[in-house]
Amino acid sequence: MPIRHLAPIALLIGSNVFMTFAWYGHLKFTSRPLWAVILASWGIAFFEYCLQVPANRIGYGVYNPAQLKTIQEIITLVVFMVFSVFYLGAQIRWNHLVGFALIVAAAFFIFYE
Repeated sequence: MPIRHLAPIALLIGSNVFMTFAWYGHLKFTSRPLWAVILASWGIAFFEYCLQVPANRIGYGVYNPAQLKTIQEIITLVVFMVFSVFYLGAQIRWNHLVGFALIVAAAFFIFYE
C-alpha cells in the first residue's frame, strides 16, 4: 500500500488519540473545576486538529468521502476501546464486540467496489 494511502490512516490514529484524551481524559479528574478541564481539553484538541485536517486533506485525494469517514470512525472506536480499558479501567463486554463487528461489516460494504 503506497504512502499516500497510509499517511491519512497514521494521521487519523494520532488525531484520535489526542481527541479521545481531550474528550474523556478528564473523567479521571472529576475533582477539578469544570472550567479547568474545558481549557485543558481545548488545548489538547488543538493538536488533534493539527493532525485531523491534514489527514482529511491527504485522504480526500486517495479515498472517497464515505471511505474516509468510515476509516475515521473505525479508528475512533479502536482508539476509544484501548483508552477505556487501559486508561479508564472499563471492561469490554461481548455486546460491545458484536456492535464493533457490525460496524466493520458496514465498512466492508462502504469499500466494496
